[in-house]
Amino acid sequence: MDGIEVIRRIRAQATPLPFYIIILTGKGEKGDIITGLEAGADDYLSKPFDAGELKARLRVGRRMLDIQKKPAARITELSQALQHIKVLQGILPICSYCKKIRDDKGYWSQVEIYISQHSQADFSHGICPDCKKKYFPELCK
Repeated sequence: MDGIEVIRRIRAQATPLPFYIIILTGKGEKGDIITGLEAGADDYLSKPFDAGELKARLRVGRRMLDIQKKPAARITELSQALQHIKVLQGILPICSYCKKIRDDKGYWSQVEIYISQHSQADFSHGICPDCKKKYFPELCK
């Protein structure tokens, strides 16, 4: 396997973070450079090379990776967040008396059960001020 094939295989891999590939080779013809860059290399340097030029190109690579890291990290973060989200959408048929919700199969269930099944929500129960007055007036004195 030659270097061009190695680059193609590396680029074919799915990676969470970007990387920067510099070809350092004895081949310096225009056709070789084009082939290397089209295979997926980010930069190309022919031998004999100057150490200062290689260091400068490595710094360029580092800058490019630093620029790409922030969006890549954000994409990873958003992908993880999407894995944890279930979305409630559309119109929910709800009983105006008991507040049960009718699901897609025609069954009626408590709001808490329906929402728990269709989202990542957890519930804690309490009594609102209006219900406290209505059902427990002795506590409101």
